[in-house]
Order: sequence, then structure tokens, then C-alpha cells
Amino acid sequence: MKDFWHPGTTEKSVVDLNKIIESTITVARNEWNYVAELAADFDPDLPMVPCLPGEMSQVFLNLIVNAAHAIGAAVKDGASSKGTITVATRRSGDNVEIRISDTGTGIPERIRSRIFEPFFTTKEIGKGTGQGLAIVHAVVVEKHGGSVRFETEIGRGTTFIISLPLSSLGRGFSPQ
Repeated sequence: MKDFWHPGTTEKSVVDLNKIIESTITVARNEWNYVAELAADFDPDLPMVPCLPGEMSQVFLNLIVNAAHAIGAAVKDGASSKGTITVATRRSGDNVEIRISDTGTGIPERIRSRIFEPFFTTKEIGKGTGQGLAIVHAVVVEKHGGSVRFETEIGRGTTFIISLPLSSLGRGFSPQ
């Protein structure tokens, strides 16, 4: 948890992304523990990744909390007693890919084009600010030169896929 709360730098450094995600899972436990099981499927040979560790922790936290809320809504609708959140990491060519999947309600087609817009939320007043996915997009795309997309199916869940480039290795990054 110390790694999460004290990221230590505002400059990119080369980090163990699996470790950052593990810390974030621990921090988010109270959000998902009562509605979901969490399965981690980490690539043990994942290369070190150049990133802003604190900001990537926030990205993972936002996606895990959203997954827990989507599962909570599905459980409330009687879909199941407990859902599943799966977090997986893999190398994909010159990138690292992080997939965060849930067995929640899925994203309705009518709002899919808006989910990364600042202040857009489907949550009731007092439950969401509409900043979580906007932050995810800004951090991944604008600050890291990566991409974020999603696959979703109503009643079955959603998977967010983050791709971060490895190409910056060795160009002015300090190992951590």
C-alpha cells in the first residue's frame, strides 16, 4: 500500500506494472470484495514499463472500482450472487496490454460513444462525478502515448484494454 500512496515521482520511470496493479487491487479491496471475486492473471515475464506510476495506479483504481460498481448493479438486478473481476497483463509486440474485465451489466449502446467524456456519468447523484474514465483516457492516451478501448456485452460485462508502449525504454527514464 505504501507504493500506492507514495508513488514517489512525477516523472516517468521504468516500473514493474504487475506490482503497481497488485498494490491497487489491495487498495480497492473494500470496493470489490463484497460483490466480486478478483482473479489476477499476470504475465510473469512482463517487461518493465516506462510510466508515471502514481497516475497509472489511479487508472487501475478507476477501472477496478467501476468494474465493482457494474457487478454490484448486476448483483442488485439478481443476475448472480457474486461476480468476477479479472485483471490480466501481457506483452503484445512493442506494447504491454492490461485487460480489466468484469461480469457486470455491460455498457448500453446508446452511451458507448460518450463514456470517456469529462463529467459524463450514468451513476446517480452523489455516486459518480464523471471523471473516472476521462482520467483513464487522459493518462493513458495523452500522458503515455498509449490507447484505451473496451469490449462490452449487455448482461455479460465489459473489458477495458489498455495498451502502453515499451518503445521509450532507455530514453531518459530512471529505473525504479
